[in-house]
Amino acid sequence: MTDFVDSSTPAAWGAPRSKEIIWFDPIAAAAAGAALSGIEHLQRMGRGELPPPPIAAHFNMRLVDVSVGEVTFTCEPDESAYNPIGLVHGGLVCTLLDSVLGCAVQSTLPAGVAYTSIELKVNYLRPVRGGTGELRARGWVIKPGRRVAFADGDVRDADGKIVATASGSCLVMTA
Repeated sequence: MTDFVDSSTPAAWGAPRSKEIIWFDPIAAAAAGAALSGIEHLQRMGRGELPPPPIAAHFNMRLVDVSVGEVTFTCEPDESAYNPIGLVHGGLVCTLLDSVLGCAVQSTLPAGVAYTSIELKVNYLRPVRGGTGELRARGWVIKPGRRVAFADGDVRDADGKIVATASGSCLVMTA
């Protein structure tokens, strides 16, 4: 990676900032969850008995509610997620939606069955401004399936306004 801070860095950029990201072995966590049903895996993760995936640390995501066919995550974007015009990057919102749609599908699966996203359609309805506070994303299964499952979701800002919606499908497969 290029080092962006050197003697030629303009003073107008201000002092450099950094962010430490800590996560746990994702392969060990996945292996520990492989013998569990999707709902049990997510419930244990929500209770802190299994570690969250590394992507959660990158985007400050947290699983806050799970039931069969539905999950809710929260996320509080920090300035490391801003795009070039000072708004929260749409990729963070998309990742949040992909996560809740996928985990909603996961919550319906038996042990030994996995999933992966095969399609995701996101509609951005309003910008997420810096300092907006906590985002709340909810995903729910529209149609479970043995080979393909379909889910929808939305993201709301701290005022409860919908900032984005999504629909997607997941390939269901043997783990």
